[in-house]
Amino acid sequence: MSTHIKGGEFLIKETTSDSIFISEEFSEEQQMMKESIIDFIDREVWPFKDRFEKKDYKFTEEIMKKAGEMGLLGVSVPEEYGGMGMGFVSTMLVCDYISGASGSLSTAYGAHTGIGTMPILLYGTEEQKQKYVPKLASGEWFGSYCLTEPGAGSDANSGKTKAVLSEDGKYYSITGQKMWISNAGFCSLMIVFARIEDDKNITSFIVEYDPNNPNGITLGEEEHKLGIRASSTRQVFFNDTKVPVENMLANRGEGFKIALNSLNVGRIKLSVACSDAGRRAITESVKYANERVQFKTPIAQFGAIKNKLAEMATKTYSSSAANYRAANDIQNKINELKESGLSHQEAELKGVEEFAIECALLKVYGSETIQFVADEGIQIFGGMGFSEDTPMEAAWRDARIARIYEGTNEINRLLSVSMLLKKALKGQIDLMTPAMAVANDLMAIPSFDTPDYSVLFTEEKEILGKLKKAFLMIAGSAVQKYTTKLAEEQQLVMAAAEMMIEIYMAESAILKTEKLVNMTSEEACEAQIAMAKLNLFNAVEKISTKGKEALYSFTEGDEQRMMLMGLKRFTKYTNFPNVINLRKVIADKVIAENSYCF
Repeated sequence: MSTHIKGGEFLIKETTSDSIFISEEFSEEQQMMKESIIDFIDREVWPFKDRFEKKDYKFTEEIMKKAGEMGLLGVSVPEEYGGMGMGFVSTMLVCDYISGASGSLSTAYGAHTGIGTMPILLYGTEEQKQKYVPKLASGEWFGSYCLTEPGAGSDANSGKTKAVLSEDGKYYSITGQKMWISNAGFCSLMIVFARIEDDKNITSFIVEYDPNNPNGITLGEEEHKLGIRASSTRQVFFNDTKVPVENMLANRGEGFKIALNSLNVGRIKLSVACSDAGRRAITESVKYANERVQFKTPIAQFGAIKNKLAEMATKTYSSSAANYRAANDIQNKINELKESGLSHQEAELKGVEEFAIECALLKVYGSETIQFVADEGIQIFGGMGFSEDTPMEAAWRDARIARIYEGTNEINRLLSVSMLLKKALKGQIDLMTPAMAVANDLMAIPSFDTPDYSVLFTEEKEILGKLKKAFLMIAGSAVQKYTTKLAEEQQLVMAAAEMMIEIYMAESAILKTEKLVNMTSEEACEAQIAMAKLNLFNAVEKISTKGKEALYSFTEGDEQRMMLMGLKRFTKYTNFPNVINLRKVIADKVIAENSYCF
């Protein structure tokens, strides 16, 4: 019997800090890996950022080759296919620290190691894996992923690209058009999705690409993009491209499943890829704020700037805490499945799939955090932030794509709630029992006992429990009212998703900080405690607002009054935090260290 938490269960179960993983617990091997990647990026990438902005695609390819030589393209690839065979947390670590300096490199790395390599690793036959994965793991070949079409974006299964079987049954001819294909300009392999006859679902193929022998493949010009300027992004046209039948990936009609499961991994990886970018943006911002003097004072000493630095640090800290918490949950699930007899690839597939809800939540929060941090960074730099001479302008442009790819944030919000409800309907997670208990709670007289709040985070954990009740109250009532038609009420679902996101992030920051305090002391973690408390306060405010918005939309009369009273009770502090003081504590620590230091 599994003792580990299931995906989505954070809403109905209490998680203890000793059951989560935090980045301060990296093993010696992981710590060395982190330091070598930071050194590599600081030496090979950060000083040459302007080359990315000048659309130096060759430079991106060069850095990717060097990453391959260091083994960084094969971290999660099993050793028998030329990789390092490391666990999911280590994979996240590498993705985190290799992605901070440039969105162009981050995109090339993510597209290659994720959607360019993982589908073969997870769905390929032994022959396919032996043939292709070692080349991809070493960087001898680069991979790309051809799913999106002019008429098929979020609705990925509606693609028009066709695959027609030859008369002798030896190959498929693929014809169609793909767009927004990352790494297209320097890839040797494409994962291509096409429809056979009138199949309901698309099928996936491994397609080799050699510019000297194009086999009916032509590339469009490089796209002119707002950001990630040196990430090769092109249209790809297939005209009777011949693909041997043995290059079908998985079975006919299973392409849509491959696309969806590839995106689950892609989402959590994208979230962690935003983390180091945030750390670097905060460090650049505080350095500038400490040097920039106005009215005979460094601007870092002004309250308005401290407010910004504190909020930037808090969101980045919370996002990172949640990333490694979820990564470890996925790792635990993978280990458990392997012990039960599943192969490495099946265990990894099902392990990530189990936490698909968390992957969607993390993707939204991580991508919105880096956009917020980069935007506030520009503001701290003032006029200089708008200039290409400082790093903020490029960081802001690069950040913008993160809210679009791996499924738009709107799609991910909607998905997170629908996946949760599907799990509940299948009996994989019991949502209705706690939801009914909350409904009964509303009718009962509230307790006026005041617990002992002298122990760190006692009140915060009590509030977290109440926030979960607020979500269950609203989601439970909405399900009862709309039943299977709830998905059509997108604005209501989005509000519920917002509540889920805030609960997961607030809990992750509190649990990480509590674990850190237990490893060190409250004094040593003063700023982290302040961030956990500030993040919870922000979550309470947002959940209160989104909860009201949801309730106004589908309740009225006495029911509405009662549920609004319940929401008020569930979002109420006994002792309100001094938010301005919390921000000062956080900002003063960042200012004193002259960097993001958590």
